[in-house]
Amino acid sequence: QVQLVESGGGLVQAGGSLRLSCTASGRTFSRTAMAWFRQAPGKEREFVAAIGIRDTYYAGSLKGRFTISRDNAKNTGYLQMNSLKPEDTAVYYCAAQTFNLGWRPATSGAYTDWGQGTQVTVSS
Repeated sequence: QVQLVESGGGLVQAGGSLRLSCTASGRTFSRTAMAWFRQAPGKEREFVAAIGIRDTYYAGSLKGRFTISRDNAKNTGYLQMNSLKPEDTAVYYCAAQTFNLGWRPATSGAYTDWGQGTQVTVSS
């Protein structure tokens, strides 16, 4: 099992940027697939982005504004969010899973480990 700690959330005006971080411990990070999901009030949790050993995946509506990356030396994954909109307001969760060939990046059930979430609020 891996422990995940998110940081970087906060309040930002529409059009602004934030970078979320997810620091992992307890597993060889370089072999860990990571993802970000988000959940807005009254809505279901939805996929944002994922990163495997090299490949990245995005929710179609977010590609171009959000960028997922990782720094294996720091055991940390990142989500850079630009041109933020009020509809991006949500709790953002980091998720992780030991990478395997059957990994389904956008499926929340594919991940065994989750962070506590970090609030992102975008004001209009």
